[in-house]
Amino acid sequence: WTAVSFRSSTLALADMTQPGKPQSGVRQVTNVLMIGGGLPVEAAGSQVGGVGVSGAPSGEDDEACARAGLAAIEAKLAF
Repeated sequence: WTAVSFRSSTLALADMTQPGKPQSGVRQVTNVLMIGGGLPVEAAGSQVGGVGVSGAPSGEDDEACARAGLAAIEAKLAF
């Protein structure tokens, strides 16, 4: 939900919204989760969904898994 709503990687959002940064207030939005693993999915220049991965030792690893999954289906997203 977060990656799709903000049209951004949740790992990038986690960095941008750290305490003390100007965007930190967005962490108070209901249902927003600012940890790595979420990516928006785009096809033909439009956002068509999102993918979220959790369970690896870090948000960086979760995002790497999400990117690998998207890479595996990239050809099927091109329409």
